[in-house]
Amino acid sequence: MEKQQSVMDTIHILYDSFFEQEKKIANYMIQNHTQVINMTIGELAEACGTSVATVSRFCRKCGVDGFHQLKIMLAKEIADSSTDLPVSNHISRTEIGQSLQNILANKIDEIRQTISLIDEKQLNTILDYIKSARIVQFVAVGNTIPAALDGAFKFNEIGIKAVAGTIWETQLAFSLSLGRDDVMIAISNSGESRQVVKMVQEAKKNNVITVGITNNPNSTVGRCVDFHIQTATREKLFLNEICFSRVSAMTVIEVLYLFLTVGQERSYDRMSKCESLIADEKL
Repeated sequence: MEKQQSVMDTIHILYDSFFEQEKKIANYMIQNHTQVINMTIGELAEACGTSVATVSRFCRKCGVDGFHQLKIMLAKEIADSSTDLPVSNHISRTEIGQSLQNILANKIDEIRQTISLIDEKQLNTILDYIKSARIVQFVAVGNTIPAALDGAFKFNEIGIKAVAGTIWETQLAFSLSLGRDDVMIAISNSGESRQVVKMVQEAKKNNVITVGITNNPNSTVGRCVDFHIQTATREKLFLNEICFSRVSAMTVIEVLYLFLTVGQERSYDRMSKCESLIADEKL
């Protein structure tokens, strides 16, 4: 069964496609989503410095019929994820305690939404392909490279041959050697990285099973891969320049790793031996 993404997820996914006036609404909702549920469409338009017509267009772009429906969905999401802690998107060194709670609440929401969007049947199929793969290649560029490296380490630790790299040209060259018995896991927050898209397209020419981990199923990577796992990000909550996508991407990697490990005696033995060899090098 297809999982429904939240209003806030939709806003983050579509953010770069909004017009400037629509981005004003998106920015306001990201920073004040709890207040929006008590506002009229006119009040929101005034607060954003835009028009009622723009708010209506913004709602339709978000996949809802109108502002009233958007408020109902938003209120439900807030109720479902509510905590006893008052939180906002504000970070200040003069209020470190509250700022830490703000970061925590948003990171918890990011992970909760990512888990809720995973399709169980598809996950089972992906796990079967990974378990039987000759080799698994994790591909990524930029700030998602650490997630790819983490995935390769975890898979190798439990006996699944995996590779990842930090140089795009090297990743591309390796991807050309993959075949129908291999799996490529492509990690891209936006799903629009040209380098990642190129590697996925080349892999598919050789009938490689491709899995995409992005926050947009309608992105180029999302549409191109055989299987897509959607992540939820809150990258624009605090600073537009800061990207928090690694948290949700690594959550997906952790999910795959745990399911591939649980109940597998061979995996436990490999992990134990690996950890023992690593421990010998520690002081």
